[in-house]
Amino acid sequence: MLTGKSILLIVGGGIAAFKTLELVRLLRAQGASVTPVLTEGGAQFVTPLSLAALAGETVHRELFDLTAEAEMGHIELSRAADLVVVAPATADLMGRMVGGLADDLATTLLLATDKRVLIAPAMNVRMWEHPATRRNANALREDGILFVGPTEGDMACGEYGPGRMAEPAEIRAAIAAALGGGPLQGRHVLVTSGPTHEPVDPVRYIANRSSGTQGAAIAAALRDLGARVTLVTGPASVPAPTGVDVVPVETARQMLAAVEAAEPADAAVFAAAVADWHVRAASEQKIKKGAGGLPELALAENPDILATVSQRATGRPRLVVGFAAETESVVETATAKRARKGCDWLLANDVSPETGIMGGTENRVVLITETGAEDWPRMSKQAVADRLARRIAEALG
Repeated sequence: MLTGKSILLIVGGGIAAFKTLELVRLLRAQGASVTPVLTEGGAQFVTPLSLAALAGETVHRELFDLTAEAEMGHIELSRAADLVVVAPATADLMGRMVGGLADDLATTLLLATDKRVLIAPAMNVRMWEHPATRRNANALREDGILFVGPTEGDMACGEYGPGRMAEPAEIRAAIAAALGGGPLQGRHVLVTSGPTHEPVDPVRYIANRSSGTQGAAIAAALRDLGARVTLVTGPASVPAPTGVDVVPVETARQMLAAVEAAEPADAAVFAAAVADWHVRAASEQKIKKGAGGLPELALAENPDILATVSQRATGRPRLVVGFAAETESVVETATAKRARKGCDWLLANDVSPETGIMGGTENRVVLITETGAEDWPRMSKQAVADRLARRIAEALG
């Protein structure tokens, strides 16, 4: 129930704005009060009278309302609510949020608020998949903005795909989770991310192509569900999300030590692409070319972090999740690997060069559990993270 909670609802300018009428009804049915803010675009799809009638509150539209501004009304409005919700969050509105613009009432409220913000994106599939929108979505997540959706489905434009606004019941559930601390409130989840760099000499190292995008997205998704997240990350090319405890490392051995130092944890997600080997005796000086021919590098095996934690007799997390990057026979290889390493779940993906997954923005995974394999469709790495985080919350109860 949302009894006594106050929601500031900003209605953006998309055809999905009509769903906000049902959202207002659902929120009020659970005891919440809703203060509507209608953008100029939003008013093309829903009327102020409809919103006001359902909310039982005045609909705010103009930044410079002289009566309210005598008491800095836009500042008070931005901070009086328990949560700010933007639905639909159009591509334009998301871009203006990233840019820190404050050229109308909606963006001014978003810039002035000291409360958490939840957005429900809605736009054409091509707009959602555009690199600029992806950059903006990532930037908003790094700023701590909560997301619900978008989902896949038929659109008013006649196309099908991701970009459809989440249904009102889904948004209401996300609001309840944000206000109640989320289903992972009080849980500690450990996440590893990025590559490891195993030094050959002071300027060279053994590594792989992992960007750390998937691990960072998982950490953010778990944070948004209320978990205390410890992110142990190698030298990733993407920034770590805000609101999590970040432990930077370089090598596999450092990563294992950091994982052990961060325990105990309720769940652990090992998304890092850890190098299998390190140079047994890395040179302290840069190795030079010389008449002696090619240098010989003696390799030693790195610790298997996933297996070490999964097979621990005491202090093992309730749920251990691993990742397996494969290039052939993905399901068969990953199924055998899950059993061998002893983890509860294993997310396997095909990282063959033609897939563009390693270092890219999308992923396609197969979730391997003791009951079999569940094939997930190709989606953004953030969508994979959101889906995995919800499954973890369900598993932990």
